[in-house]
Parts: sequence; structure tokens; C-alpha cells
Amino acid sequence: MTSTSADNTPATDNTTDAGTKQPRTFMERVKATRPTRWIRFAIVAIIFLAWVAWLGNWWVALLLILLFDIYITGYIPFTWWKRSKNAAVRQVMSWVDAIVYALILVYFIFTFIGQNYQIPSSSLEKSLLVGDYLWVNKMAYGPRVPNTPIHFPLVQNTIPGLNTKSYLEWPEWKYHRLKGFGNVKYGDIVVFNFPAGDTVATKMENPDYYTLLEYYGRDAIHNNPQTFGEVIYRPVDRRENYVKRAVGLPGDTLSIVAGQIMINGRVQPTPTYVQHNHFFQMRTNRYLTDSEREAFGISVDDLKLLPEPSPMEIESVKALGFGVDGDGKVMPIYHAPLTAQMIRALRQSPEIGTILPDQAPHGEYLFPKGIADEWTRADYGPLWIPAKGAQIELNPETWAIYNRVIRNYEHHPEAYIDANGTVYIDGKPAKSYTFEMDYYFMMGDNRDNSLDSRYWGFVPEDHIVGRPERVLISFDKDKSLLNGGIRWNRILRDANPGFESAD
Repeated sequence: MTSTSADNTPATDNTTDAGTKQPRTFMERVKATRPTRWIRFAIVAIIFLAWVAWLGNWWVALLLILLFDIYITGYIPFTWWKRSKNAAVRQVMSWVDAIVYALILVYFIFTFIGQNYQIPSSSLEKSLLVGDYLWVNKMAYGPRVPNTPIHFPLVQNTIPGLNTKSYLEWPEWKYHRLKGFGNVKYGDIVVFNFPAGDTVATKMENPDYYTLLEYYGRDAIHNNPQTFGEVIYRPVDRRENYVKRAVGLPGDTLSIVAGQIMINGRVQPTPTYVQHNHFFQMRTNRYLTDSEREAFGISVDDLKLLPEPSPMEIESVKALGFGVDGDGKVMPIYHAPLTAQMIRALRQSPEIGTILPDQAPHGEYLFPKGIADEWTRADYGPLWIPAKGAQIELNPETWAIYNRVIRNYEHHPEAYIDANGTVYIDGKPAKSYTFEMDYYFMMGDNRDNSLDSRYWGFVPEDHIVGRPERVLISFDKDKSLLNGGIRWNRILRDANPGFESAD
């Protein structure tokens, strides 16, 4: 007659050398297993093998041996603590057991199904707001097999408090994306790993390392760890998460003309809540109140009051169209990002006078360096976006645009161009290059306050994380929880607003 012990380990009347009733041989353990355990194992095994088939890596199927031991043979004493005579040990280990199972479940959900993300910056306002917590669907474009499979599932790259990496660099798996429901489409809001986040100065993550190089130079950063911190490399899936809108797809030629995006020479629709920086002036010598600011939909951080101009500057201010009162004093002038709807509301207000767009200057740090010296945020390109299988001629101009793609994203780190303009890849001169991945051009809807592809370039397909689907909850940091701090009207709202008319 057989029975099953409290820890679900099969038991028989056969006595082991230790004097227990647990069977010794493999066949004894198999025969002692109850039918219900076999049924549970069969269900788990079918689900596991289906997942392995989706994963496309049959080496992982070797873990079926571990599952067989957990459910059937019980050689590994995972539940040793259940036989402990110490009640405290049993209680503590029961909590540890539950936490471990929960973390494993969270790991698989966050890796292959979806994950929650917080909006930390205003680059997509008013489409997505600072304080929005999003559910991001990783199956929309197909979940990635993690580059760093051994990682703590609740943090991105650093364990808070311990200030240590939340992942192991070994093993590191190559990029592989599982089959999903579709591909990135024009206008999708997308979560992705920050492409320029491959190298990080740990004390100065914003601006990114490459921007720091422009400001300070490599020697200053590497020789001053007390200021900049340790300079480290991060695998693709451990880089910071960004969220922007896809405005250019693989193979597209993108231009921005007077703030209007054009793809392959055709004007593209504008998302509902796109914002551009504007100046606006009060009609009288008083300041905008908090209630007026809130009614216009301007956040505290976005609203900037310009310094009062000096007497010598007043004529220049008047020439721009701003008003001066009877005493020769310029009424308060503000600067803020505004949507078309917000501009209409300001124009309809009897308290607001002149409204002028902020004309963006040439971008000192626009991408690609050297090519974009005369471009601006509002007048940019044309720029061709790489597509998998597409081939380009290699010359000094194309090298300036695509060298980071070739060296960093497609793993030819020793590629270079010599003084004669000849490009060398893997030690050999090359006249052309064929791209191995698709790339995307991402921009924020808060167009003049978004560090996006205009500054750091293309987003490779292996950096794509998923598609935001719903706002889970939203907190307004300008208000207390008991005074409107929770934006109830945003709960379960669509997190991917597109091109509906803003009129």
C-alpha cells in the first residue's frame, strides 16, 4: 500500500537506510506516485513544451527533467522544511516558498506577456501624462527572449538601496523575438530600451553618456569617478525604458518641415495632442493664477514666466508683437508647450493677449552629428531609416549617419573609416553594407521638449519592448491624493491615442 507524505513526496512501505518510509529506487518512486500527481505533471508538461515551442529553443526542454523530479520522483528536497520539527522554520519557509513562486510567476508574466510602466517625463504630454501607470502589451509585437535571463523581475537594472545590478551578465542570450500579434505601425506609441543607454556613467545617467562626452570629453568622465561614477555597459534589455511615438518605419525617408512630419514626401497626420512651445502674454499687469493655469491644461513644470525685460530690451520685445502698458512696462510673458486646443482656449480668453510660437534654433546636438548642423527640431532631414536586407553605399556621408548602427547595434565594433574615406568592416574594406535589422524613428508628442530620435538616432528592432494598451492609474504630482491627486478619468483609458481630430 502506498501513501504520499505532507511535502507531496511519494512514499511506500519500503524503508530506506535512514529509516524513513520514502522509496529509494527510481522505479519505486515512480510507482509510488499518485495518479493525481501524474495528471498535474502532464498538464504542466504540455504547457511547458508549448512554451518551449513558442520560445524556439529546444535546449530549454531539458528543464522537463526538473519538472519530472518536482512532481514525480522527488530526489531534490525542495520542501524539506515541511518535515522540520521547528514551527518557526516551517512558518518562515512557507512565506519564502510563496514569495519564490510569486516571483517566478511575475518573471514569466513580465517577460512574455506584459508589464506595468510609469510615465516619468512630459515628452508625450498630453497623449500620456506624467504619473500615468501603463499596462504594456509585450505580445503586441512579439515578446523578446531576454538577453539576460537571470534577473530580478521587479526592477530594470539596479536594486534600490543596494545600488547593485539586478541581473547577471552571464548567460547572455542573442536577440530572438517570439511571434506576436503584429508589427509596429506608423503612429503607435511604443515602449523601447534607450538605444544610447548601452554605456552609462552611473552617477550621471541623464543626460546620457554620449551627451556627457560632448560636454566634458572622455578623459574627464573616466578619470573622475567621484563625479561621474563608474562607466559601465548594459545589455539591451537592461537599458532604461523610454516611451515615444513611432513616426518613421523601416525603409521610410523622413523629413520635418515647419513642424510637420513628412514620410517619403507625403504629409503625415498629426496626433491629437501634439504640443509645440509657445509664448503668450497677459493683457494686464497681473500673473496667471493656478486655477487659470489648470483650466488651460498647463502643468506646473511646463509653465515658465519670462524675466522682465530690461529697458534696452523693451523695443525688441515690442517688435515681436508683445504689448506694453501705459507706463512702458511689459505685461507678464509666459512660455509653455501648447496643443492646438489649448491655443484656441487661450485665444478665447479675455485675459490673454499675444500668442507666438517659439522658433527653435539650430540644434547643436541633433542627430546625425555633422549632417544635421543646419537642421532644427522643426525643420529636419531628409533622413532614410534603415530596413532589414536593404543595402547602402558606404562613403563619408553614409558613414556619418549609419556608423553607430553598424558598430553598436549590428555588432561590428571595430568598423572604421580611414583618412581616404574607405570604410573597413571586420578588418576588410567594404563598399556597401546590408542591414541586419529593422529600425524606427521615435518622437514625443511634446515635440519641442522631447529628447528623441532627432537627438540620438534610430531605435533598433531588438530594443522594442511592447505597446502601451491601458492607463492602469494616474497620479497628478501637482496635487495631494485627497485633493485631486488621482486622475480618476484616466483609469483604464486608451494608452495609445492616435490621430483623431483635435478640432
